[in-house]
Amino acid sequence: MTGAAPALDASRAALRAALLAHEPSDEAEAADRTAMLALVESEPACFARSTFTPGHFTGSVFVFSAETGRVLLHHHRRLDRWLQMGGHDEGEADPAATALREGREESGLTDLALLSPVILDLDVHPIPPARGEPGHSHFDVRYAAVTRSAALARADEGESLGLAWLPLAEAARRMGEPGARRALAKAARLLGIPF
Repeated sequence: MTGAAPALDASRAALRAALLAHEPSDEAEAADRTAMLALVESEPACFARSTFTPGHFTGSVFVFSAETGRVLLHHHRRLDRWLQMGGHDEGEADPAATALREGREESGLTDLALLSPVILDLDVHPIPPARGEPGHSHFDVRYAAVTRSAALARADEGESLGLAWLPLAEAARRMGEPGARRALAKAARLLGIPF
């Protein structure tokens, strides 16, 4: 190794520490953590939506009803898929803050509280080209949150075709990808509910 790695700013250093503290559940998540560490260590603009090679960090949140244990998904308008709430950094440079802001905006729920301040799950996934942007990857840092006002949920019509409070098995079926099932299983353990 020649020379020292460049110093990280405070936001990148905090995310790097959180990634190192996170214990991946399987080989896929371990590979995604390795890719995320490489991005945060090498790209000063890793939170910027305009960083397309290889991509940028996003934050997302699985929102649970404190009363029922059901999880809230939204039917993403552009991707035509059922997903957890989440999206791009808007100056937070902190995926947990991004996840909570996006969760509030996309669900209309103002009382969201993280179940834990630590990362729930990690997932790197491809995003197809659209709106003049090239195909790229989202380096998604996932959290879990709870609401005590589930009945107040409302869809953001610009982002979503609708919302649904679902049992965890049905949410995993609708999402249809192994990373979602893995994240839901971890959240179920945090909540002490079956899955």
